[in-house]
Amino acid sequence: MFKKVIIAEDLDAMNLGIIQVLKDLEIANYQHSKYCDDAFLKIRRAIQDNEPYDLLISDLSFKTDHREVKIENGDELIQKVRELQPNIKIIAYSVEDKSYRIKSLFDNDGVDAFVLKGLTSIEELKKAMNVISTSDQKFISPEVASALQEKNNYEIDDLDIKILKHLSAGTSQDEIIEIFKSSDIKPNSKSAIEKRLSKLKDFFKANNTVHLVSITKDMGII
Repeated sequence: MFKKVIIAEDLDAMNLGIIQVLKDLEIANYQHSKYCDDAFLKIRRAIQDNEPYDLLISDLSFKTDHREVKIENGDELIQKVRELQPNIKIIAYSVEDKSYRIKSLFDNDGVDAFVLKGLTSIEELKKAMNVISTSDQKFISPEVASALQEKNNYEIDDLDIKILKHLSAGTSQDEIIEIFKSSDIKPNSKSAIEKRLSKLKDFFKANNTVHLVSITKDMGII
């Protein structure tokens, strides 16, 4: 079982629940932070002191206040911590229930477990800690595990990423087409680009192009 744990969570009620789990598992060495910046600094300091944490439990969304922050959300924190300390175990603890969002946490951010906040989250958090502390297996809350196993009939490829990045930079569809044609990137017809955008909107359940860009930015895709 884990010896030293850090919690990144801005809600006191959630912190208390997580702390109770740690006490139940007889883990006495833990700290918590309400800001991602603080959590990252503590993790970095622990490494410098040769007393690293072996588990990070992090929420994904953090409310903004008067304080200026560099790391705005749990996704960024997880990515930075994974780069800083590759062997640390990470549990994402969130109300997020979108399958593509959770899949990105495993595929792109390298989390070891995802626990959905809810009625059974305390017991699931215990299970997650037991699973990932004793093996290299991943843990996903049952409520969202089935969604991750569903096969989508549309897979995002490099061309989709290029289109999304151009859109996020303010490039119009017509300009994207011209850029693709001049770089000999295919397909580059107007109908092909529009078809891809339509499928991306459906895939991410985006209301429009601006919403699509916002979603994919939040996911760290672009």
